[in-house]
Amino acid sequence: MKGQKYNWHYLLGISLVSAMGGLLFGYDWVVIGGAKPFYEPFFGITGSPGLQGWAMSCALTGCLAGAVLSGWLSDRFGRKKLLILSAFFFVAASIGTGSAGTFTAFVLYRILGGIGIGLTSNLSPMYIAEVTPGNIRGGFVSINQLTIVIGILAAQLINWRIAQPVPPGASTVYILESWNGQTGWRWMFYACTIPALLFFILMWFVPESPRWLAKNKANHLKVKKILTRIGGAEYAETELVSIDETLRNTPGKTDFRVLRQPGISKLLVLGIGLAVFQQWCGINVIFNYAQEIFSNAGYSVSDILFNIVITGSVNLIFTFVGMFTVDRLGRKALMLIGAGGLAVIYAVIGSMYFFHLQGMLLLIMVVIAIGCYAMSLAPVTWVILSEIFPNRIRGFAMSVATFSLWTACFVLTYTFPLLNHALKVSGTFWLYGFTCVLGFWFIRKRLPETKGKTLEEIEHELIR
Repeated sequence: MKGQKYNWHYLLGISLVSAMGGLLFGYDWVVIGGAKPFYEPFFGITGSPGLQGWAMSCALTGCLAGAVLSGWLSDRFGRKKLLILSAFFFVAASIGTGSAGTFTAFVLYRILGGIGIGLTSNLSPMYIAEVTPGNIRGGFVSINQLTIVIGILAAQLINWRIAQPVPPGASTVYILESWNGQTGWRWMFYACTIPALLFFILMWFVPESPRWLAKNKANHLKVKKILTRIGGAEYAETELVSIDETLRNTPGKTDFRVLRQPGISKLLVLGIGLAVFQQWCGINVIFNYAQEIFSNAGYSVSDILFNIVITGSVNLIFTFVGMFTVDRLGRKALMLIGAGGLAVIYAVIGSMYFFHLQGMLLLIMVVIAIGCYAMSLAPVTWVILSEIFPNRIRGFAMSVATFSLWTACFVLTYTFPLLNHALKVSGTFWLYGFTCVLGFWFIRKRLPETKGKTLEEIEHELIR
């Protein structure tokens, strides 16, 4: 709405509180990488690749469960209650993982934290999308990606500051008996308790999503009150009429039969395709396997730790670029820039590994790849997923897309060592580059532009 005045402080406040789920998502996802060298000797799994892999990936099973449950439960009980539940899971997981005395307890609490990630990865961007006006929605939904990146960087910095120096070539016994092996890794997990508690407390003070409340006509006064606080009485009247119209034109029952309807199934294919591509573009292997990637480029352990902080900082800076351009350049343009840019960058990185070109130049190319991803595919995918599905089934449909994203993440994480062994690092990056070419084609053919439109306008245009 041109010339429309909004309550910016209120909008920013409730969006930031909701986006704290993203911060906890980012922290919990990355913290285990810094703790890995120290909890493995403590639990005696250093010589067991299977248990090492399970410790690193068990949270993904929780992510998948959280993503599946989030849609059905949030459509039934609301976005707010589920976000509060996720905050409770993060608090329990942070304390439980840090205090775990057995490997089984460690894994169970990591899975609990994964459920929290699965819930917030779906609900935080969706909640922000449902409370934000169309012409500013992209930037506001991107706040969630910003907090994810801040959480990632916070985990990298806290891990780096907590861990005491380890002598080169230190034995497993030395690490086990050190402060790092007994106590330090625990504080890496404990540190998440403070923001998790803050998220849990603050979520009680934000309103429920007006678009979820509007499904029940008895809530119309509440809906109008929330919308009036966001944009004034005239804005509230216009939005409520538009929301009611879309709810009347969509089925009341939400189940998988609804997702098979022609117009909705087309959107679901688009959502799943974008979610899978965001992971299979390959950038997350740089975060998950930084040690292998940088050591193959000739860097020492101390250099690798510093390089990880550099990549996290670049990730943060370019997320701001994406936030300030998504409502100007548009979703489709940024997605095409991301897919095309990564395809070219991966071709160069693969060639550098192939010809054994190491050092600073390779680090620069990796940093450029992270910057390209951070301003495009990382935030914009979540923006698109939060806005393309109809009001009545948004939670349910988005949970299917989010489940697909976490499944793709698991496949990416699991297959990198196998691809690296079979194709070497060069061939693996070339494969990711080819995937980006396919992604560029898919986005160009299938993705409509949704910049500046209300959720109801998008629904009218896409459901035909």
